[in-house]
Amino acid sequence: KGGRIPTGTLITSPMAARDQPAIIRLNPTQYAHILDNNTNVTRVLIGPRTQARQEHEIKVFGPEEMVLVPPRHYCIVQNPVKRNDKGEVLADKNDQVLLAYGEEEIRTEGPPFPLYPGELIKLAPTSLSIVPPQTALRLEAIRDLDDKGTHRSAGDEWLFLGPGTYIPRVEVRVKDTIKATIVQPGTALRLQARQEMKDSAGTVRQAGEEWLMRKTGAYMPGVFEVIVATVKPIVLTERRAIHLRALRTFTDEYGVQRRAGEEWLLTIKDCETHIQDVHEEVVNAALEIIALSRAHYCVIQNPWDDQGKPQMGRQELRRGEASFFLRPGEELVSGRIFDVVVLGPDEALLLRASQPFKDGDKDRTPGDRWTVVGPCEYVPPVEVEVVKRYKAIPLDETEGIYVRNIKTGAIEMVIGRTYLLGPDEELWEKPLSEDVDVLLSAPQNDSKGVKLSEISPDAKSRPRDKARDRTRVVTFRTPHNSAVQVYDFRKKASRVVWGPGLVMLGPDEQFTILTLSGGKPKKQNQIKALSLSLGPDFMTDIVVVETSDHARLQIQLSYNWRFDVGNRTVEDASKIFQVPDFVGDACKAIASRVRAAVAASSFDDFHRNSADIIRSAVFGKDEHGHVRDVFSFPSNKLVITNIDIQSVEPVDQRTKDALSYSVQQAIEITTKSQEASARHDAERKAQEAVGLLERQKLKDQIEAEKARRALLELQAESSAVQSMGSAKAEARARAEAAQIEMQAELEQAKLRAQAQKIQSESGLEETRMRQEAELAFLGRKNELEITRAREMAEIEREKFKEQVAAIGQDAIIKIAQAGPEMQAKLLGGLGLQSVLITDGKSPLNLFNTARGMLGQAGAAGALASGTD
Repeated sequence: KGGRIPTGTLITSPMAARDQPAIIRLNPTQYAHILDNNTNVTRVLIGPRTQARQEHEIKVFGPEEMVLVPPRHYCIVQNPVKRNDKGEVLADKNDQVLLAYGEEEIRTEGPPFPLYPGELIKLAPTSLSIVPPQTALRLEAIRDLDDKGTHRSAGDEWLFLGPGTYIPRVEVRVKDTIKATIVQPGTALRLQARQEMKDSAGTVRQAGEEWLMRKTGAYMPGVFEVIVATVKPIVLTERRAIHLRALRTFTDEYGVQRRAGEEWLLTIKDCETHIQDVHEEVVNAALEIIALSRAHYCVIQNPWDDQGKPQMGRQELRRGEASFFLRPGEELVSGRIFDVVVLGPDEALLLRASQPFKDGDKDRTPGDRWTVVGPCEYVPPVEVEVVKRYKAIPLDETEGIYVRNIKTGAIEMVIGRTYLLGPDEELWEKPLSEDVDVLLSAPQNDSKGVKLSEISPDAKSRPRDKARDRTRVVTFRTPHNSAVQVYDFRKKASRVVWGPGLVMLGPDEQFTILTLSGGKPKKQNQIKALSLSLGPDFMTDIVVVETSDHARLQIQLSYNWRFDVGNRTVEDASKIFQVPDFVGDACKAIASRVRAAVAASSFDDFHRNSADIIRSAVFGKDEHGHVRDVFSFPSNKLVITNIDIQSVEPVDQRTKDALSYSVQQAIEITTKSQEASARHDAERKAQEAVGLLERQKLKDQIEAEKARRALLELQAESSAVQSMGSAKAEARARAEAAQIEMQAELEQAKLRAQAQKIQSESGLEETRMRQEAELAFLGRKNELEITRAREMAEIEREKFKEQVAAIGQDAIIKIAQAGPEMQAKLLGGLGLQSVLITDGKSPLNLFNTARGMLGQAGAAGALASGTD
């Protein structure tokens, strides 16, 4: 890949030889290869030379320029000639030069040299490598050699350190270039040994061993050293520390011996910056400080004691104000900082001891429970477990809670006061049946109860704990004129609350649920209610009856009812709830009486006297034959006060159709009669309207003629008034226009005069201000020029003064005398006292010339006298 390889054409035939020139001329820097066909030896001709070519000689190469290696260059020659100790080229007995085949030779600067037959330029002249400062070449011996008295074996490596010029050798190969690494203050280099060696400090390092170079400055790694990385420092602050772990037993930078696996903490008290050692592992490089204010505390798991040893399994309470770092192995319980518990006047903490300890004057054993009541601040010790924090429960007169004593199991009801639970008390949840929960939460909840069909599926599937607070006393507002029965299972007694009133269930009390019949006709278990309405109210039922002539009828009846409770005594309260379904019981009793009475009557008779028959059957008659006013049920004091027959319909379809047809015929006859009467009235009214209309038309025509005559009169008058008014208005308008025009011209003349006056005054004022500004500008400019001239003069004076002071008085005198003295010496050296040179054309002032000569003579005399 380098310079030129000598090539030529071997010419052996006489014909080819005759084609070549007979004279070979070579310049001083040229050479040629000549082949002797007799001996088959090629020799080299080196210029300057002119030689006649023999018949048996052939020029096989050249003329060619010799190889010139400039200063600070080198080249590589392949298959070089062999030389003796004196540098002479060796040849065999036939005068053929001997070559070292397969070898290479590096030649540096020197005189140009020719290439002998067989030599090749492998690398053209190339500049030598300059190794700058802080740089080195890593060299490797590819064969054994002697390097300035040092024996190098094949495979050895060493460094050539700069600054210097590297002269290559065929036995040495340059592997790579190494630059020195700058170790900044506070940093270090992590080095690794490639094989057993000694580092720059003389320490023996094994293959693969790593260490740190902390010395500041440029560091050139050794031939067997590898820079793994540049280790940057870890900055420690007041709020940041480092958690380290030893990978092996060693002595750290601070002189402390660390065992393998040992962990420790470095803070700003130990150092400001830390460089990680090769035998250290950084567990956490950004360990933040834990700062506790007065309102915070924390619990440390596995704390360290004063000797620096961890106390495994123990806990330590630390309260602010404080700041610290977690040491290795320490951790925060629950992983967070707790707030100091601040209890208000209505708050308390329920505590339980988990370990025996002394609480003030009291000894606490595991399992003890007590409360801390506010207002206060409380920090629970590590031996104490906070069960819960709760507040006092404010209760109105109509509110309450269930409280259970966990030791005795007794349940009490607290009503109408603010209550704070004790250490052995808890809120008790009162269970209620699903029906009671639904009835309490249903919006339709009143004295009439709730129909099962109206209860939404969501209300049945709603969780009970969301429907109400089960620890609160169950309350139910009894509606007006109703009653609620509550049963106490512990006392096995019931009580009735009359409305309006408030029912508050005790711990062992439950509501009595009323299940009533509903619908038309009445069906059982259709309505559920907590309260029993006392009436008056009504209920509707449908009863199917059959007359004596076998006509089946469907009767819809409505009953007015009430409970006759009187003074609402205990006896009354006990009776009204004896019949669970008073609606179904009453409807059945009434329906049986109605069926019996209707069965004894024919259809026509019942159709004409249905109300009397039903009322007589239900209410009965007294001893005088009069229908009674009420129908009473003594078992529960229910009283039916009235019966209303809302509809009677035949059940048989044929009977129903016949009855419907007869009713339709009667309606049709009545309708036709009413239509004829209405038609007659309409025709009569139409005739009367036509007569009135014609009469009104005549009246309207008379009135229209009168109005037309009045209009014509008014039009004539308005035309006369219009002509007179237009003439007057036109004359008045001309007069006013002329007056306005004159006034406008007068105002314009006044305004023009004022504008001219203002313009003149403004021009004068502008001229005056411009002149004043120019005067002020010229005065200021003159002052600035005077100041500048004064300052420039002062500067020149100071400059000249400083120059004189800097040069010195003696130096100035010598400078002044240097010219004349030099002229005098020059004339003296020439043996002349004065010289005048002229071209003969320009006139001369001989007076000035004479004066100059006299001055030079005087200066020369003064110099001579001074010399003497």
